[in-house]
Amino acid sequence: MRENRLRTLWRKDQAAVNGWLAIPSSFAAEVMAHQGWDTLTIDLQHGVVDYTAMVTMLQAISTTATVPVVRVPWLEPGIIMKSLDAGAYGIICPMVNTREDAQRLVAYTHYAPQGTRSFGPVRATLYGGADYAEHANQTIVAFAMIETAQALDNLDAILSVEGLDAIYIGPSDLSLSLGCKPVFDDVEPKAQQAIEHIVERARAHGVVAGIHNGRPDVAQARIDLGFRFVTLGSDARLLAAGSQQLLGAMRK
Repeated sequence: MRENRLRTLWRKDQAAVNGWLAIPSSFAAEVMAHQGWDTLTIDLQHGVVDYTAMVTMLQAISTTATVPVVRVPWLEPGIIMKSLDAGAYGIICPMVNTREDAQRLVAYTHYAPQGTRSFGPVRATLYGGADYAEHANQTIVAFAMIETAQALDNLDAILSVEGLDAIYIGPSDLSLSLGCKPVFDDVEPKAQQAIEHIVERARAHGVVAGIHNGRPDVAQARIDLGFRFVTLGSDARLLAAGSQQLLGAMRK
């Protein structure tokens, strides 16, 4: 089976640099993948991507060594299993707030006896290999998003769920839940304390911590804190930023 380079990096205690895909375009995904990102996450929650577009984007990413990840819209078994069957090597699931939520996520992303994932890896075997089913449970990565005050209250219970590989912080939602301004980088002190607490507890449980960022300096500082999966830049934001830079130069 094709290796999941995320796991290879994490075994070496190295951080993966993740890009974000919100534009429903296989060509945009292909261009991004050829830039050398460790992973690319297709956003089905807040992006404008539907399932059909996602499949073509996974195919485009497959032309490179970049690991394909999907953020699903919600903790719902159908879309999680279909995303895995399409060839996603990682699932990021939003709003995991309780131990029971985390247990359901693990169940939906694993075949029996570890879980309840239905068998039908239609495209996954083309991407992962003919022996996909034999090794999928040890290869796929399941991320639970920690982004609410309720999840903070239940943090150790969530992190102790067997089979949960990683957690992923959405700083904006976490900040909102704590009564702070919703931002990626320059979070308010209360949110910063929560972020530091989450990564500390994750490492204590042997669970990888990831987080969304807007700037390279912030991403590096968070790697120094112990994060081993840092998102930096989406296709839509990079397109806008590049256009602004060129137009700003011309209009001066």
